[in-house]
Amino acid sequence: MRATFLASLTLLLTTSFMLLNSMAARAQTLVHVKRSDGRILALMIYEPSDTKDPAVAIISPGAGGTERGYSYLGEALSKDGWLAVVVEHPESGPQALAKAVRAKGLRDGLAEIVNNPQNYTARFEDIAAALQWVQKKVHPSFKALIGHSMGAITVQLEAGAQNKFHLHPQGGFNAYVALSPHGPGVIFPARSSETIRSPILMITGTQDGGLEGDYHWRMKAFEGLPSAGNWLALIKGSNHMNFAGYGLGAVKTESVVVTLVTAFLDALKAHHQPLPPRLTGVQLITN
Repeated sequence: MRATFLASLTLLLTTSFMLLNSMAARAQTLVHVKRSDGRILALMIYEPSDTKDPAVAIISPGAGGTERGYSYLGEALSKDGWLAVVVEHPESGPQALAKAVRAKGLRDGLAEIVNNPQNYTARFEDIAAALQWVQKKVHPSFKALIGHSMGAITVQLEAGAQNKFHLHPQGGFNAYVALSPHGPGVIFPARSSETIRSPILMITGTQDGGLEGDYHWRMKAFEGLPSAGNWLALIKGSNHMNFAGYGLGAVKTESVVVTLVTAFLDALKAHHQPLPPRLTGVQLITN
């Protein structure tokens, strides 16, 4: 399982560098913003047709990912009426990951990026800069934070999960979505989600391995959530990189992710209790 995960990351590194030099002809706009420390970062913007104070979804990529990724999710949210923003994370983007991998090999290089608390502090700054850009354009009625892999760790931290790094980001989102959530280990203690107070959707797959375990380990992130209305979805056959839109099975995974994310967030945005959809090949747990 972990070998498959690392092989998938090799594909991600290759694809990420190709994406840095090309853009698909899709309804998206690239903008650049300045972080509080002066660093410039890129945002990929997916505008809804109705731009009057739309709900906003910030999307945080995994290690090695870029603002050009997760277009399937950005486009789907835009069509659903959301202003979607995919954020660049320079300290944990493709160049940073490639440098770490060259120095330490794939597994240890990835661990160096993922397990560095300073990289999360930088990610919080990136997200804050994205929100500042959004709030200059619109007055969002609802804010959601979505992340995959290292982005899911970022989501869990922003949502208020207990952590061994003693990080306390600002949070402040109305809802959260963690694709490939992180179980207990280097970053999170057992039952770290006990301190999360806002609704959260977690999604993993039966082939979704990580540095510290397989999907069973990822599902442990759901343990201890105190409030009702949270979802945990397990997609049969989905692997780690499918959630980023890569590899065999990506199309099915994308479809399920879009269905779950929009159903969950749209209900919360409308101040309703989310009703889990019935999807073939998906085990859905609620609390």
